[in-house]
Amino acid sequence: MADRSPVLRIITSAARESLKPLGLAQRGRSRLWIDDHGWWLGVVEFTPPRISGSGLYVGAMWLWHDVDHLAFHVDSVRVGSELFRTEDQFTPLALELSRQAAANVTALREKFPALPDVARYLTSRPVRRGFFWDSFDSGIAAALVGDPDTARDHFERVLREDALAPWMVEAQEKARELHAIAADRDALTAWVTRAVDSCRSKLGLDPVPFAIS
Repeated sequence: MADRSPVLRIITSAARESLKPLGLAQRGRSRLWIDDHGWWLGVVEFTPPRISGSGLYVGAMWLWHDVDHLAFHVDSVRVGSELFRTEDQFTPLALELSRQAAANVTALREKFPALPDVARYLTSRPVRRGFFWDSFDSGIAAALVGDPDTARDHFERVLREDALAPWMVEAQEKARELHAIAADRDALTAWVTRAVDSCRSKLGLDPVPFAIS
């Protein structure tokens, strides 16, 4: 059943005021907005609470994961829920959430203007036990910028994890393949480009010609 409450209408109106001028696009009629950078997305979600209202979640998604859903691989901000009581009460709260979203989208753009900046950020993070994808993403970014030794080190961390679920087995197969071609930047770039193209198709995003270099 369609959401007939005024909450989504108010949030959408506020987001259009703050996010649309930055070039973000709403996903259908949902609470999700995306900032498309070709091989990565800035993702904004006006998260629904258990009762009426909204929170905010902003982060970055690396499209080399080749999945059919939006995800947050790097978190920028989480804001707790603002509850809806009346339209007059909720409207300024929604506007403030949308302004915070715009500020954090801008911060992500400044943080990740190019692949070398992404690689520096990912590979400089402290290793976090149990954060399987940290090493996977760091390995890909390092290989893409021409640092195969660092890339192999991160892929090896992925391979040392206990594969406790089918998705981990699949990820380790990819990490093993990427480890083997980490020093071949052309082959690695071709692998990532195929993954990104596939992910964009699954997400219903238009094909974008680009080169990861």
